[in-house]
Amino acid sequence: MSNYLLIAQILVAVVLITVILLQVRGGGLGGIFGQPDAVYRTRRGVEKTLFQFTIILTIVFVLLSIWIVQIA
Repeated sequence: MSNYLLIAQILVAVVLITVILLQVRGGGLGGIFGQPDAVYRTRRGVEKTLFQFTIILTIVFVLLSIWIVQIA
């Protein structure tokens, strides 16, 4: 059973890394040309969904880690 948990943890980690890399970073090239980066934006649509999915995956990863440590 511990092998299945380790495989699940690896899969969650890979998906978590992918989701984090897919998230849009604020600012872009505007800072190079002197545009202010202090504009407040709310997350909407796909960006909000990715953010919430990142939180869920992080919680699942932490819970899997704790579970694996308790079993070992």
